Amino acid sequence: MAAKNTPPRSKMSNWARLGLFWAIIVLAVITLFAIVAPHDQLKDVPVSQVIDSANKGEISKIEGNGDDLKITLKGKDQATEHSYITGGISTLYKNTLLNKDAQAVLDDTAPSQTGNTLWNLAIIIVPVILIAGFFMFMMRQAQGQNNQALGFGKSKAKLYGVDKEKVVFDDIAGNDNAKQDLEEVVDFLKHPKKYLEVGAKIPKGVLLVGSPGTGKTMLARAVAGEASVPFFSISGSEFVEMFVGVGASRVRDLFAKAKKNSPAIIFIDEIDAVGRRRGSGMGGGHDEREQTLNQILVEMDGFETGTNVIVLAATNRADVLDPALLRPGRFDRRTNIMLPERKDREAILKVHFKNKPTDPTADLDKLAAKTAGSSGADLANIANEAAIIAARDNRKKISNDDITNAFEKVAIGPERKTKVMTDREKELTAYHEAGHAIVGHVLPDSDPVHKVTIIPRGGTGGVTWFLPPEDKSYTNVYEFKDILARAMGGRVSEKIMYGADGITTGAGSDLRKATEIARDMIIEQGMGTKLRDQVFHEDGGGMVFDKITHERPYSDDTAKEIDIEVEALIKEAARRAEAVIKTNMASLHKLAKELLDKETVDEVDVLKILKDTTLPKEARLYTPA
Repeated sequence: MAAKNTPPRSKMSNWARLGLFWAIIVLAVITLFAIVAPHDQLKDVPVSQVIDSANKGEISKIEGNGDDLKITLKGKDQATEHSYITGGISTLYKNTLLNKDAQAVLDDTAPSQTGNTLWNLAIIIVPVILIAGFFMFMMRQAQGQNNQALGFGKSKAKLYGVDKEKVVFDDIAGNDNAKQDLEEVVDFLKHPKKYLEVGAKIPKGVLLVGSPGTGKTMLARAVAGEASVPFFSISGSEFVEMFVGVGASRVRDLFAKAKKNSPAIIFIDEIDAVGRRRGSGMGGGHDEREQTLNQILVEMDGFETGTNVIVLAATNRADVLDPALLRPGRFDRRTNIMLPERKDREAILKVHFKNKPTDPTADLDKLAAKTAGSSGADLANIANEAAIIAARDNRKKISNDDITNAFEKVAIGPERKTKVMTDREKELTAYHEAGHAIVGHVLPDSDPVHKVTIIPRGGTGGVTWFLPPEDKSYTNVYEFKDILARAMGGRVSEKIMYGADGITTGAGSDLRKATEIARDMIIEQGMGTKLRDQVFHEDGGGMVFDKITHERPYSDDTAKEIDIEVEALIKEAARRAEAVIKTNMASLHKLAKELLDKETVDEVDVLKILKDTTLPKEARLYTPA
């Protein structure tokens, strides 16, 4: 209840301070105006002239105020002249300076002093109030700065779990193994007695490891929604500051809050920001980062018995974390969140399309089959893009065409229909893409052709898209070599059609991709000929300085042999692609013509056009059974 009443009181306090501030401003303006503004000016005249005028009957009233006299002339509504005589009105009476008729105009009733008194008080009090207000304002500002300085080492963790709209495990599709691990954590916090009775100890730390977009943070939010305990969330980067010691102070403050509110959960997102391996040079040897990491290590290993505080952390770079952070007693459990499989992708798509109106043509199962290798974030993006496309075309429901267009837009980029291409460039692009399609279609271990287009998409002039019919866990040598051959199909097709000097830059990305695959086969997978079963792993992480100073894990002679092996794979792929295309020239021309006419050919039409293609003996890696 106290938490709910706090915001209104704070709001009233702000309004009160604002009202007081404006009241002081208005009062100051009025005072200054009163001081500066000119008062009624009375003309000073000698008393002899006043007496003479009174005796002549030219004055209607003479008012006395001490020694001061205010004279009102006949025909005037108020005093216009001012004079002075010692003793004031009484002197005029005693000395009979005025005749009897003139004495009748004397007014011996002194005017009220209230106005003058208030005016004098205002002149004294208002400046005092303004000065006091100014000093109070300065003191509050100084106090605020002091509080900010004192709070510099306080934790910036946000408290979750009390939101009106909670995320629970039922809202998350896929990742069943990860959810099971985290459900145990939640159950321990809710029912610790049943675990303690059998001598079980819940892990002090759970590390969520997975590729970007796989749902690590979403699972953490689900834990916050399910546990019904204080859930403190913070990013690893929020610990690190320019000043040494601030990060460690924030760690101490965070764990102190969690212990005070136990049972509780601490979630550290992107923990690799502070948890990198010490002494590796990664992070530039930042003392602040290392002190923060040391404090985290001490806090995690120093929990008092029965505090019921559990640490969740997420990262996509578990390989760079310090070994001391990963040992039992700190992060006891490591939960790997993998890219979703087909059934999981379909379940995820159903969640994201749950509140989106779709027509009967929408086929989420087919989309799930196409999206092998996509993360949950990718699938959410596809669902959102499909809704945007439907709304852009003023339709109330999402069709299967919208879903397909959204998938292609996310996967290979949007169509650039405004790009102007000459007839020569269109023809060259058509033969280039047809070369990819024929080689990929003919080779036995290649994925099927999904779509061929000469419409520029993303950063490419055209696209030949191959999709695996099912999810794969492994890739063999034959499949790698067929991928290399179809990657070389575009360059080889240009060479056959326009000669060796007619090749263009259109194959640049294909050649880079082929070289990367070939090097990966030799260095990482041990699939070379002379270097078979040997791996020469090169760490892709770290800073540029580390890559310059660290030696390669192989000699110059081995590097030369690697280059020879890579060259042999690329030449073999080009030779196989050339054999396939030359054997099926009729199909090449037919598909290129279809592309020039329609610009885009889908998988059904591609199969019809290429139904008569054959696999030449020169392109075979083995004799099919």
